[in-house]
Amino acid sequence: MSNLQTHINNYLEYCQLQKRLDAKTLKAYRIDLAQFQNQLPTSDILEITPETLESYIATLHQKYKPKTVKRKIASLKALFHYLEYKELIDKNPFNKVQIKFREPVILPKTIPLHTVETFLSTIYKQCSCAKTIYQRRNALRDAAVIELLFATGMRISELCSLKTNDVNLWDRTILIYGKGSKERKIQIGNDDVVKILKKYKKEFQNEIQNGHHFFTNQSSRKLSEQSVRRMINKYTKLAAIELHITPHMFRHTFATSLLEADVDIRYIQEMLGHSSINITEIYTHVAMSKQRDILRTKHPRKNFSI
Repeated sequence: MSNLQTHINNYLEYCQLQKRLDAKTLKAYRIDLAQFQNQLPTSDILEITPETLESYIATLHQKYKPKTVKRKIASLKALFHYLEYKELIDKNPFNKVQIKFREPVILPKTIPLHTVETFLSTIYKQCSCAKTIYQRRNALRDAAVIELLFATGMRISELCSLKTNDVNLWDRTILIYGKGSKERKIQIGNDDVVKILKKYKKEFQNEIQNGHHFFTNQSSRKLSEQSVRRMINKYTKLAAIELHITPHMFRHTFATSLLEADVDIRYIQEMLGHSSINITEIYTHVAMSKQRDILRTKHPRKNFSI
């Protein structure tokens, strides 16, 4: 049996049941592998050569940015590693493919702190000035969502997946299930954040109990990532903020702000749930204002009298 489609299906099943990969990773694998299969001149895995892979990778470079190409190649490599592991192929064609390309460093986009303050003030104003109970409750929940995103640096997917028991407002801890089903616990250090979360939880108590997720809409359904994005766009316009704000920018701002406040990068790595310190180090490129202040105030040249 050498049909590529059959092996791809078996591999995806293996990833789901044996490797226990999350739904987003499985979806990416499915898309990448289907694209590979559709562009191949053969459906026989035994006919796929290093030259076949090199030709396919060349077409990827013409269509996508380096980061996307890197992910698609990783999906393919994982498939062929599986085929080799299952002894479905004698030799892995990737072993003779040299892949070297420079991936540009894309600095994470952050939100100026005064803009975060303006953004939050706009939500609280909408909450206090709401004309209907429905509008007030929505604004209350929206305030809780943004406060928690900024207070913890969690991903939007992690926030929307929070279950009722994951949020312990008594000891101010949030249990987060990150990528690869890795758990981490993070504290809420700000009293105002705890206060708005308690207020939201009390107001939405019935919806939370019915929906089993901490953040819900007023129909007791789990708050979706798309709903959070729409909500952010709504308040960006209301606050007359010209910057395009995404949920992930609150995470970047969280990390950069802590780094600029001299927090050890290893603590930031742990709070963000990064598997490697190399991922967290991207924020060292962003903290330029801190670097400027250090060089202006600490460098010995300032004491020269010339």
